[in-house]
Amino acid sequence: MPDILPEVRRRGGLWGAALRHPTISMGAVLLLLMLFVAVFAPFLGTVDPTALAPARRTRPPGEQFWFGSDMLGRDIYSRVLYGARVSLVVGFAVALLSSAIGLAIGLVSGYVRLLDGIVMRVMDGLMSIPPILLAVALMALTRGSVGNVILAITIAEIPRVSRLVRGVVLSLREQPYVDGAVAAGTRTPMIIWRHILPNTLAPLTVQATYICASAMITEAILSFIGAGTPPTIPSWGNIMAEGRALWQVKPYIVFFPAVFLSITVLAVNLLGDGLRDALDPRMAKRL
Repeated sequence: MPDILPEVRRRGGLWGAALRHPTISMGAVLLLLMLFVAVFAPFLGTVDPTALAPARRTRPPGEQFWFGSDMLGRDIYSRVLYGARVSLVVGFAVALLSSAIGLAIGLVSGYVRLLDGIVMRVMDGLMSIPPILLAVALMALTRGSVGNVILAITIAEIPRVSRLVRGVVLSLREQPYVDGAVAAGTRTPMIIWRHILPNTLAPLTVQATYICASAMITEAILSFIGAGTPPTIPSWGNIMAEGRALWQVKPYIVFFPAVFLSITVLAVNLLGDGLRDALDPRMAKRL
């Protein structure tokens, strides 16, 4: 007999996931807007963010200085837009590097039982130190630069990624298809590559978004306390650090970079929440 109701076709791919989970769309739009600001900062009415003009210092927001000027006469609007480059580069670089290194460590320690105890004790030792303190200690051993900030935050985030991947691998290696691959004589590297690795990418992708947001905040904290990027490089943390002495009388110096940082972190977190709902099998009944 013919069907009374037509078959409902579920939209797949990224577009379908974005329609089913509005948080993905909201986060992606905000993040793309920040990327646009960072890439096209020289064409958005900005001037040299490091140009000094002592005669025009601490000017309030107006026609000449859209976001005002700081105590050295530098245009805060230009510095905020160029500061987006530092935060986004640090966030994306830390997310990619820590995810790649943590994935390799988690796969090996989770599947190879002999290495599990040794590797995880090292990771536990690193996790016992708060990430910001570990990053400050690592920055104290090097000079301030964007590359060193990325390296310091990456080392602090690797243990969390490796623990996540290890937990997923421990459950996957007990699955029947893995036992079947072992019984068929498949080598360990091929089992990890073909059967274990693909099933760890979904939770790893979600974790990477949270690492990206956390790295942006950590970079701002390091720059705020003087342990991050040098003052010659405009970043949101540096701008807020330079304006904290005048917060009560000139709050706009701190307000605008804080707003941009909050919006960027919110965008990444919204994207991560949406991806978590889209990739979680337990949420399938709600789709």
